[in-house]
Amino acid sequence: MVTIDPERFRETFERYSEIGRTDADGLHRLALSEEDREVRDLFVSDLEDLGLEVRIDRIGNVFGRAEGTDPDAEPVLIGSHLDSQPYGGRFDGQLGVLSALETLRAFDDEDVEHRRPIEIVNWTNEEGSRFKPALMGSGAFTGELDLAEVLEHADADGVTVAEALDRIGYRGDQPVGPREEYHSSLELHVEQGPKLEDEGLSVGVVEGVFGMAWLEVVVHGDADHAGPSPMYSRKDALVAASDVVGAVRRLSNRFADDVVTTVGELEVEPGSINVIPSEVRFTVDVRSYDDGVVGDLVEAVEREVETACEREGVEYDLEEIWRIPHTEFSPRVAETALSAADDVGASHRAMVSGAGHDASYVNEITDTAMLFVPSVDGKTHNEAEFTEWADAEEGARVYVETVKRLADVE
Repeated sequence: MVTIDPERFRETFERYSEIGRTDADGLHRLALSEEDREVRDLFVSDLEDLGLEVRIDRIGNVFGRAEGTDPDAEPVLIGSHLDSQPYGGRFDGQLGVLSALETLRAFDDEDVEHRRPIEIVNWTNEEGSRFKPALMGSGAFTGELDLAEVLEHADADGVTVAEALDRIGYRGDQPVGPREEYHSSLELHVEQGPKLEDEGLSVGVVEGVFGMAWLEVVVHGDADHAGPSPMYSRKDALVAASDVVGAVRRLSNRFADDVVTTVGELEVEPGSINVIPSEVRFTVDVRSYDDGVVGDLVEAVEREVETACEREGVEYDLEEIWRIPHTEFSPRVAETALSAADDVGASHRAMVSGAGHDASYVNEITDTAMLFVPSVDGKTHNEAEFTEWADAEEGARVYVETVKRLADVE
């Protein structure tokens, strides 16, 4: 059994965590920011120290390849993402990349020979917080997103993905897409929910991911003075939007037990205490493991928006900006991970994920599965996100053993 170096693993995690660390011990490392450039530089340096072939594609995905003993064998793909949410946590994404890095270091320590090549990857803009949609790098790589279109997507300041890649020097020259067929892929991630902690388990083997849709709504009212304007004459964009926000929350009770609905962004114009809001932009996120339910939720949101705007006498624009179907991961890879967890002696269970991951797109091109480690109190996407280090190490041990089996270690 290949052994990780726990001290090195944690030291590496702490070193990476310094790049974009917040005062509250979180992480603010938005995709294609200066902090993202710095952590990418460190990642490339670590790959080069291992003697890996490094390549960067035109969407900024960074790959490192360790050749196998069989030049004709299909490679195993491992890794995750290094970008974070705004003032997010240190474990989301980063732990998966560094577990993959520690796997390759452990193989190198013991001169492990693996028949299949192994490729480690850092995907661009998994989070979708600065640039929409999420899973941008993996989506373009697998052909699920159009490269030319995503390069033109802009952030709130009007900076496009292409411009941001050029600014940080990570618009690579390699084509976006697989160079060959992959044998399998494995991603480790924090759970971002409470189930593993509630059950006292260290590892989850993920067999599927919820489907989801993102909507953007803009409500158009009329600005007016908050004092002289009588209530009956108002066309208040925020009143209509607020009705929708409450309705979206209540939708979760109407369709299926696993439904989750969220309004995550809300912007009010002109944003003055004594001016009736003239425009409100907000987003809606709906999820379920049942794709039909996701479709029903989208239609229900559209009805709620129409009804609320008619009631207030305002206009609206509604756009579905992203939809991804639910994912059923490879039983072969999941069963390999379950067997590895048994042999490592890790407490574990099979489960599905409510959060989207790069593995969802990668599953379209090769057999894929994921490993989860617990999130304390189920918290994620904020600075309080935390995973007990003993669980991180246990996850890494299962990860190494699973990759070893997928790569046909000799």
